[in-house]
Amino acid sequence: MNTVTRPRILVVGAGFAGVECVRRLERKLSPAEADVTLVTPNSYQLYLPLLPQVASGVLTPQSIALSLRRSKKYRTRIIPGGAIGVDLKAKVCVVRTITDKIVNERYDYIVLAPGSVTRTFDIPGLTEHAFGMKTLAEAAYIRDHVITQLDLADASDDPAERAARLQFVVVGGGYAGTETAACLQRLTHAAVQRYPRLDPGLIRWHLIDIAPKLMPELGEKLGRSAQEILGRRGIEVSLGVSIEKAGAEEVTFTDGRVVPTHTLIWTAGVVASPLMATLGAETVRGRLAVTPEMCLPGYDGVFALGDSAAVPDLAKGDGAVCPPTAQHAMRQGKRVAENVIATLRGQPMQPYAHRDLGLVVDLGGKDAVSKPLGIELRGVPAQAVARGYHWSALRTNVAKARVMTNWMLNAVAGDDFVRTGFQARKPARLKDFEFTDAYLTPEQVRAQAEGKALDSP
Repeated sequence: MNTVTRPRILVVGAGFAGVECVRRLERKLSPAEADVTLVTPNSYQLYLPLLPQVASGVLTPQSIALSLRRSKKYRTRIIPGGAIGVDLKAKVCVVRTITDKIVNERYDYIVLAPGSVTRTFDIPGLTEHAFGMKTLAEAAYIRDHVITQLDLADASDDPAERAARLQFVVVGGGYAGTETAACLQRLTHAAVQRYPRLDPGLIRWHLIDIAPKLMPELGEKLGRSAQEILGRRGIEVSLGVSIEKAGAEEVTFTDGRVVPTHTLIWTAGVVASPLMATLGAETVRGRLAVTPEMCLPGYDGVFALGDSAAVPDLAKGDGAVCPPTAQHAMRQGKRVAENVIATLRGQPMQPYAHRDLGLVVDLGGKDAVSKPLGIELRGVPAQAVARGYHWSALRTNVAKARVMTNWMLNAVAGDDFVRTGFQARKPARLKDFEFTDAYLTPEQVRAQAEGKALDSP
């Protein structure tokens, strides 16, 4: 009996790019045309731009974790794990499941959207003592940790320990770092009112970045406005400065300052997922080099997009590539899905081109700076634009309802300072949340694809 095998489409990653691709494939393809499989450790899409508000407690974690299983029409098969290698010639993706089982997933078409990981440098003590701000677990953990520092400082009779626990250092003057410092500073400023034994003047926040300007993408005026807002709140902004070394109870800056602290939050940029290095293909600063149609040259049925792909920015030209932002990832996901469908049906593919809609930075409360369509806004109008953009970008009505309810409740009732229990006796740091050492070498990928014994990476 002859059997007809449907084409297998494998999507790696459930970020903005991967989820938009899967959604478009499900809407445009009939069940008989192809089988769609998604590889992701978590069966939800994380709305990353609102992560600082989870860390500060303004939003609950589940409000920005958009379930991939809510729709009754959802037919995509989900493999709970992470891709740790791809053999492009054998058309095999090697997956490590959440139970540490290694499996081979074969495909006819693959869409690589594994996203990015926190960029770190060879700084002594960094990965052992710093917190990241890239996952939902990290945001929830940081909130517990910050409140724990207030509790421990309040209970301590040692002035040196108390001062160290009330100093907080955030590295990274981009959107993530600036919003994280701003939101968490508001949390500690409100919380300290409930600690009569603590002097509010002892709480000090440091925001440092090696760059000469804060959020240079916003332009000179808005960047300066954001810095002035942070300064009025008591956040000490140091530019042209980074970390020389990090310890359990102090951090040394490159300008020689030694800051006693138990809290170092590292948000100094991102790099493409290490998965890209397993392909043996050309990369641009770690991002896979692709065509404007987001295809990998020389390989049929291989597409890449989002933070891990160097997608040419046709709107800017001059060899520019699209920045790793949510708005590009979402729109690239839709275009890749259409190009996969066009390939299946023997139709021509279309290049990706999109003009930037602008930038929004929510600094908490009534403070914000925004630049929608090139228009510079500050204060309440900027806050309305920032929150309006994020709210409208949420994929489901349930998520929109949760986020709006959280915002309204926080505006009326204020912050709460409950620790949820993440702060264990053995603290977790950046190296414990991002498993960047789990990926295979190209040789190990080839051996696994051929069914040979594989040593643990």
